[in-house]
Amino acid sequence: MTFDSHVFTLVDVAARLVNRLTDGSDRGQPVSRPVGPELVTATRAALAGDGRRDPVVAESDAVALAECAAAMRPVFEAAHRGDVDTAAGQLNGLLERSGARPQLDLSHGGGWQVHFHGSDEGLASGWAAGCATGLALAVGSNLAGRLGVCDADRCDRVFVDTSKNNGRRFCSTTCQNRTKTAAYRARN
Repeated sequence: MTFDSHVFTLVDVAARLVNRLTDGSDRGQPVSRPVGPELVTATRAALAGDGRRDPVVAESDAVALAECAAAMRPVFEAAHRGDVDTAAGQLNGLLERSGARPQLDLSHGGGWQVHFHGSDEGLASGWAAGCATGLALAVGSNLAGRLGVCDADRCDRVFVDTSKNNGRRFCSTTCQNRTKTAAYRARN
């Protein structure tokens, strides 16, 4: 089973929000949650992509999505450990707080699209509900093992494994290469 395009978009954005808006380490370097204008810029970058137009992000939206990202990080961590019960418990709380509910909305280009928030709700609540629902669909199916945390030393960035064999272990090629180089040096 693989992610459909809509669910993949939601879990991919969830991973990008976690990676850009939470404290931790990235490729061996400590990172802090951005604040002020940097938080708005990081949020906009996390939401943009895959042909979506660059969103207008208010500082209040960025703060709310940073709080959501902090709540989503433990979901990725639990799923990575194979602790689906903890991931599900975290997600149930996030689904409740975000007010997620499926709804069909007429799209701008015509046709109907499923959203997990009301069409009159703001950017932060819409993405929070969508990301929580996408993660819930992954955890509630056989895709929970596709949510990962980088195995590299001093890196805790999260990822969504879309490989055929579900063998991804690193957030990036940089971390994979750092780990291989360290292992080679340790042997020699």
